[in-house]
Amino acid sequence: MFTGIIETLGEVVDLQKDKGNLHIRISSLFSSELKIDQSVAHNGICLTVVAVQDDSHTVTAVEETLAKTNLNKLQKGSLVNLERCMQMNGRLDGHIVQGHVDQVATCTQLQELDGSWVYTFNYNAETGNVTVEKGSICVNGVSLTVVNSHDGSFSVAIIPYTHEHTNFRTLQVGDEVNLEFDIIGKYVARLLNR
Repeated sequence: MFTGIIETLGEVVDLQKDKGNLHIRISSLFSSELKIDQSVAHNGICLTVVAVQDDSHTVTAVEETLAKTNLNKLQKGSLVNLERCMQMNGRLDGHIVQGHVDQVATCTQLQELDGSWVYTFNYNAETGNVTVEKGSICVNGVSLTVVNSHDGSFSVAIIPYTHEHTNFRTLQVGDEVNLEFDIIGKYVARLLNR
């Protein structure tokens, strides 16, 4: 379980294909503190640490994960949003995030305002996922509030701190991002469609 509050950025230092899997080695400020078998959200995807070496750690993405997320777009040098799992005695500063990506979306518009940024994303609404204005959405692991919601698209406003401390600062129009829709909204939508 995660909160969508990014702790640090990691840099991809190595990618190794192994049959249908991808082993991703990432260097970060907290990599040396991790333990094998620990869950860490990488761009919003819950992945298990399989190795720790000095200031880097390795996770493995299986074929299913690669098919449904943007991990297959990673390259050496890519920046990845990282968050360790939530401690049960801690505050829930963002919203409830499972680390289970629902689908990818494409950035279709980036508007730089006077001190903030508005990003617009398009996604496939036929999957049944929905957003609501002022509702929660997790984009590349970042807990955000929806400012505009339409069928198949939504916008979020990014404050300078988030822009500086996440990989939003590298995001361009045409880039794919991982989406995890609000868990409560998903259950309500599922119940209403029965």
